[in-house]
Amino acid sequence: MTAIAENSSNELCARIIAETQDAVIYADKGGVIQLWNAGAEAIFGHSSSEAVGQTLDLIIPENLRDRHWEGWDGVMASGVTKYGREPLAVPGIRADGSRISIEFSITILRDAEDKIEGVAAMLHDVTERWERDRAIQKRLAEFEAKSAS
Repeated sequence: MTAIAENSSNELCARIIAETQDAVIYADKGGVIQLWNAGAEAIFGHSSSEAVGQTLDLIIPENLRDRHWEGWDGVMASGVTKYGREPLAVPGIRADGSRISIEFSITILRDAEDKIEGVAAMLHDVTERWERDRAIQKRLAEFEAKSAS
């Protein structure tokens, strides 16, 4: 358990969530966004007032939504996810429709009776790294093709 002085824990936690550069998003069991911090605003381009109350479809590319919701429903039913400590890399979509590459980890939140309330996710934009790695792989493939000739 994390140790935080009792008298400052709520305020401190709220400040950390509000001020972190990474996106912190909380969606309830139905996949409806309930928390959207400034990091999420910066990464995805939607204000908090635009995002809260919307489903996670807001940031999921349309061609991946069925797969996402199938996985989501499985996690909500079983309470088990294979994604936890190891970040998952997936495409996301910004308010302007552009695609980005994100890495995220999730935490399943439960109530006092151990029933799932929702999921908190910490997301980081890794688009630049992904594009750089892709360019390196392309150059390596071209080099290998020339070497084989």
